[in-house]
Amino acid sequence: MARSGALQRQRYWAKWRGRGHQLPPRVNASELFWSFIGSVLGIGAVGLCSIWFDGTDRILVIGSLGASSVLVFAAPRSPLAQPRNLIGGNLLSALVGVSCYLVFSRWPVLAAALAVGLAITVMHLTRTLHPPGGATALVAVIGSPKIHAMGYFFVLFPALLAPMILLLIGLVVNNILNP
Repeated sequence: MARSGALQRQRYWAKWRGRGHQLPPRVNASELFWSFIGSVLGIGAVGLCSIWFDGTDRILVIGSLGASSVLVFAAPRSPLAQPRNLIGGNLLSALVGVSCYLVFSRWPVLAAALAVGLAITVMHLTRTLHPPGGATALVAVIGSPKIHAMGYFFVLFPALLAPMILLLIGLVVNNILNP
């Protein structure tokens, strides 16, 4: 009996070390190059649009876009990186996040927790799961006073416009690899 428990503990800790799990496959030099180019162009274009819209504050450049770029340019075949998920997940999550901030701003921890949990739920229900959407919802709650002052405009700028820019660049760059 004690031997069985020891074996279970050993297996448990081996999982923490990653044993028994396969590493992701290596990508070839072309995929590596185009992932780099796509992400630089995508985030760069969002940054330039942000300067055009908002001057030096770069309000369109939110953290979740970095994670969206990883999916769009490094894992473009992933269901989580598809246009429906990229646009819908960020858009719906921003809507949830702004709503949670407006309703629960007196309780910021509750607002943040509900924003992420409800965003995940809404993305699941609408089949638009995009993991960076959770961060988009969180930014709507914990963001700067300028983000809070935007209210539901945050849903359009940056939560809709910025992923659309990534999508357009992704369609071009990713189709260079697979014409």
